[in-house]
Amino acid sequence: MNQLYLECYSGISGDMFVASLLDLGASKEVLEEVLSSLSLTGFKTEITRVNKSGLDVCDFNVILDHDNHDHDMNYLYGEHTHHEHHHHEHRHLHDILHIIDHAQMTDHAKELAKKIFTILGEAEAKAHGTSIEEVHFHEVGAVDSIVDIISAAVCFDDLGIDEVYIPVIYEGTGTVNCAHGTLPIPVPAVNNIVSSHHLPIHIDTIKGELVTPTGAAIAASIVTSHTLPSTFTIKKTGIGAGKRAYERPSLLRAMLIEITPRH
Repeated sequence: MNQLYLECYSGISGDMFVASLLDLGASKEVLEEVLSSLSLTGFKTEITRVNKSGLDVCDFNVILDHDNHDHDMNYLYGEHTHHEHHHHEHRHLHDILHIIDHAQMTDHAKELAKKIFTILGEAEAKAHGTSIEEVHFHEVGAVDSIVDIISAAVCFDDLGIDEVYIPVIYEGTGTVNCAHGTLPIPVPAVNNIVSSHHLPIHIDTIKGELVTPTGAAIAASIVTSHTLPSTFTIKKTGIGAGKRAYERPSLLRAMLIEITPRH
């Protein structure tokens, strides 16, 4: 049994999750092969080592051919500028499921990627008062989210994980800017996922969005238990770096654990 404990004290996002699994030993080669099979253009990925709080951690970055606002703190929190016209193609869920179906992935990875997108689609549709068929993923369906979610499914599948423990997910407070204006944190899509899937959440005093809709959807789609075993051994640990700079370092730890009986 491969059991994973996700320690979400600084939230969870798609890129943090992928990086933590790559750090745990998920195959870069398998991932790169899948990504090169996608009928998507306009992106490349970079897997690097970065230093966060003196720790050597993994960073997974999707680099787009045009401006990527997600990693621009000024766009998220600051004044809106005039050059923020979105170049994103609008994609519907069926378009994304089509991309997943035609990728060179295992059936299990495909199922997981579709599950994550469906959870995300339901949450976005509910937030915008529309149906899952009609919701178009402009922020979510931006290429970086598609790449993050497919990568998450591929790495998770590659590690052959059977059980996932997520006792709590930390989230920040305040507001965040998006294409629709200013939203409260947790953003409505995250709120809907947390609510529908009974994810245990802790609202921290940190200002900022620690949990992204993609991160919440990944957590909801893989969690099998919210109660950590009372004693266990840690076989291996992977740490993924987040991009955003908050007062606490943005890190996600993923641990492969083994339950040990108490003597």
